[in-house]
Amino acid sequence: MASITAIILTYNEELHLERCIKSLQSFCSRICVVDSYSTDQTIEIAKSLGADVFQNAWENNYAKQLNWAINHCQIATDWTLRVDADEYFPKAAQDEISNQISQLTNEIVGIELLRRIVFKGSMIRFGGFKEFKLLRIWRTGQGICEQRLMDEHIVLDGGVVISFNHYLIDENLNSMHWWVQKHNNYARREAADAINLEYHLMETTNLEEKAGVKQAILKRVFKNQVYNKLPLGLRPLLYFFYRFFIRLGFLDHPKVWIFHFMQGLWYRLLVDMTIYELKSQTKGDKEMMKKIILNDWNIKFEE
Repeated sequence: MASITAIILTYNEELHLERCIKSLQSFCSRICVVDSYSTDQTIEIAKSLGADVFQNAWENNYAKQLNWAINHCQIATDWTLRVDADEYFPKAAQDEISNQISQLTNEIVGIELLRRIVFKGSMIRFGGFKEFKLLRIWRTGQGICEQRLMDEHIVLDGGVVISFNHYLIDENLNSMHWWVQKHNNYARREAADAINLEYHLMETTNLEEKAGVKQAILKRVFKNQVYNKLPLGLRPLLYFFYRFFIRLGFLDHPKVWIFHFMQGLWYRLLVDMTIYELKSQTKGDKEMMKKIILNDWNIKFEE
């Protein structure tokens, strides 16, 4: 049986962590929780369930934290898996990974998994959010997280990537107040990412030149070549119309309409306003932009 180490990044995840870890125990030989100094029961829960716990300060950069975990958890298993604390694997996905991964040939270096989102108890089925393919499992030592502030993916230097059929579930149980606070921070990270791509404040990984998931590459190309070239403020409106009406988001449960509106329109408008304000404040001065991102927004670029 092939061995797998799971990496979970945490900060105050006592609401989700037990569910996540228990869904991993049947097919992972080791579980590493990399915590950003939680103030709740996260660490106690992780240790009680047999996870190895590491701590590293959060610098508002998911890629930097994940790469720290990849490099410091002394992973010696055949495979490495990345999973968020609010995600979990249903029995069908657990069995598929357990049964299939040991049969893979050496040329296969990455496995993409399907992820489905549950919002307030309802599975999202429309609006282009039914499911996503994400590269979540890779041969240890052959994958790294790309240097981006948002929408980061695992990239491989070569080899074959295959897909498994069963999905993991992303179901966050926190309140909408928590969700809004989280996305306020996301908006700054995404705005910083967009500013960086335009003004080249730091080096980034070109996903299109790496081995990865085709769906992620196509999404990145569309965002860079189409969405980002549209006027600020207009593009969130067009995207929401496309998602809610053209992609039939209105057919989801009315509770999910809130998700489509908040994530597809409100959040996108917030990102655009953040970009606009930063550009206006700095008048395009790259050094001033970088100083604000690093000091005022407390976002650290990966070195």
